[in-house]
Amino acid sequence: MVPLEGGCLCGAVRYRVTAEPVDACYCHCRMCQKTSGAPVVAWGNVPIEGFAFTKGAPISHQSSPKGIRHFCGACGTRLAFRYAEGPTTVYINLATLDDPEAIKPDYHIWTASQLGWFETADNLPRYADDGPDTFP
Repeated sequence: MVPLEGGCLCGAVRYRVTAEPVDACYCHCRMCQKTSGAPVVAWGNVPIEGFAFTKGAPISHQSSPKGIRHFCGACGTRLAFRYAEGPTTVYINLATLDDPEAIKPDYHIWTASQLGWFETADNLPRYADDGPDTFP
């Protein structure tokens, strides 16, 4: 499956994944909804040592005490999320992969915030909170 590459809409920021994903999920939290303008964001969770920005430098924003979001300063594409303290993994926005079909989500998280008018037709596990594991 690896290496995988991806980047933003305008091409100013690119990244490369060289480690196998830990897992992947659909996130329905309000922060993902507000920062993306979408009802859900699909994230792939990869070991931090297997992730690198290869072109350009993203803008970083600490959106909460727990998390830092990385996005392109030119076009605004949301690229990655990591925990603020002691991260061991990085979550990449699956839609920003050059091959967005390469990683498929395993479960849904923060379904307590899921919008009532949005439903996905799958049989994946669903969690009202941050899910089965939390990776710092």
